[in-house]
Amino acid sequence: MIAIVALIKIIVVVLVVLGTVAYLVLLERKVSAYMQDRIGPNRVGPKGLFQPFADILKLVLKELIVPENANGFIHALAPVISITVAISALAVIPFGNYIVIGGQKINLMIANVNIGVLYILAMSSLGVYGITLSGWASNSKYSLLGGLRSSAQMISYELSLGLSIIGVLMIDRTLQLDKIVTAQGSGLWNIVYQPIGFLVFITAAFAETNRLPFDLPEAEPELVGGYHTEYSGMRWGLFFLSEYTSMIVSSALIVTLYFGGWSLPFVDYSAMSPNIAAVLQIITFLVKTGIFIFIYMWIRWTLPRFRYDQLMNVGWKIMLPLAILNLVGTGAVLLAVK
Repeated sequence: MIAIVALIKIIVVVLVVLGTVAYLVLLERKVSAYMQDRIGPNRVGPKGLFQPFADILKLVLKELIVPENANGFIHALAPVISITVAISALAVIPFGNYIVIGGQKINLMIANVNIGVLYILAMSSLGVYGITLSGWASNSKYSLLGGLRSSAQMISYELSLGLSIIGVLMIDRTLQLDKIVTAQGSGLWNIVYQPIGFLVFITAAFAETNRLPFDLPEAEPELVGGYHTEYSGMRWGLFFLSEYTSMIVSSALIVTLYFGGWSLPFVDYSAMSPNIAAVLQIITFLVKTGIFIFIYMWIRWTLPRFRYDQLMNVGWKIMLPLAILNLVGTGAVLLAVK
């Protein structure tokens, strides 16, 4: 029974995420059009609402082109690694507390593990393999440079990302993401206690997901398309899908760690029916996550791309010292109030 429930959760989450990603692409194109005073997609369906289906059909029908001297197996494996790692990270994100079906209490997360934060960090670390292997396997200088840039970038910013979270862990004293949400529900959100940690985390998250102004692994003016230059069809589509899935995961993680997850101030869920409370929690979580996804898009169409030396300087000379300072400051405050 437990395995069946888990399987149903996985299917629901994956289908919802895949559908969401398709329309996030449309939303980003609409947002960018609005910011640039353009119309955006409006031909396929009413207001362009069927544009994602046209895009998917185009990718499916496109020929899969592999360079003559490329490593065919790894060239095909790399995008699969990227999308698998991105979706796997969703397993420990709590979308709500629990729902009751047939008298059985079901947690609103796929896997309630006691090291959820470490699991997320591990998955984000594995994501670099898909990009690096794609650059190496393509037998292209542009792709190889994009893959090398990505590996250096992710290693640089993962340090700041991991250190920025430790302040939250010290305050809430747990690695379980659902308990971090519960701790914030009974008091102030962690953004109040960890503003510096939040700024470091969200900046590092932008770099980890290769989004502007940190999209140096793609950098089309100098690298054509970077690590996915030699990809076409659905293999390229998988990289695109993994980027937007990673954006969803990082937005959900920001909400979980710093903005109370599915909790709302001054709302007592225990006074409600469990299922009504679950629906309200899911809506709250999705709205909060949607706000940060919009911020991702807003930043992309606002800030220019950094130079590579600027990217490294920000990571090592600004982000890392700030993360360490926040860690030391949090420890000192907790010792003082103990």
